Amino acid sequence: MTDAGVFGPDTVTWQLHADPAMWVAGIASLHLQALHPRAVAGVVQNSRFQADPLGRLLRTSGFVGVSTYGTREEVERAAARVRRVHRVLTAVDRRDGSTIRLDEPDLLRWVHCAEVAMFAAVVRRAGFPLTDRLCDRYFDEQRRSAALVGLDPADVPGSRREMAAYFAEVRPQLRRTADADLVRRFLHHPFTGARAWPVNLGYRPVGHLAYSALPGWARRLHGERAYPGAATTAGLVALRSAGLAIPAELRRRKPHGQLHRAVRRLGPHAVPSARRLSRLGG
Repeated sequence: MTDAGVFGPDTVTWQLHADPAMWVAGIASLHLQALHPRAVAGVVQNSRFQADPLGRLLRTSGFVGVSTYGTREEVERAAARVRRVHRVLTAVDRRDGSTIRLDEPDLLRWVHCAEVAMFAAVVRRAGFPLTDRLCDRYFDEQRRSAALVGLDPADVPGSRREMAAYFAEVRPQLRRTADADLVRRFLHHPFTGARAWPVNLGYRPVGHLAYSALPGWARRLHGERAYPGAATTAGLVALRSAGLAIPAELRRRKPHGQLHRAVRRLGPHAVPSARRLSRLGG
């Protein structure tokens, strides 16, 4: 039997993660994750993201790609590497000097929920046909991703209702910090060097579009102005349309080629299609 990996073509995850709007959704998830003081301290104190911005973004997208489209062996190898890194890394809570372990379940759960919630919200807002029922199914499927990084799937929200309850519970812990400001500035101007300004100038509207796609309570915590709601939606739709205009074969090969290899491994039925969602209970 051909190895379809952890998810396979008959999942919402397989279809949604191939959408061009996922790039903006990924940036939006980083904006949201930065609001957790302990989680963002772990990132700032252990990552070279300012020195290697493209590498940081590609490594993050690479794990999402391989966990979605890789073989089971590839997924487990990548997940074991992530768990190993989390086990050995620590940070210091700037508020009280306590030690932060990056494999703390509460931090892993926050990163997971912020990520998948923004994936679903941004891609849906950009025009992907994700119904409420399919969104519930997506969150339930993503419990498998949570298990890969060491979480108990039973402790992870598996529906829109459970996700909303989780964010309501965690919101009192969230705030704007110096680390959150650092990440927000980075996500607006990620490239450095004398020749980086034209790249940053072209990228900034995308970074700010991702910021503007955050839920209102998250934008209020960050405290920076966003694009108006209608302009944000129009921008997301336009970027998704531009991405869909790129030939599908070329899109499947970028940035890491996991989807391209999955289609070659499984055959034409593995090509993602939003139309397929209607057969998944949407």
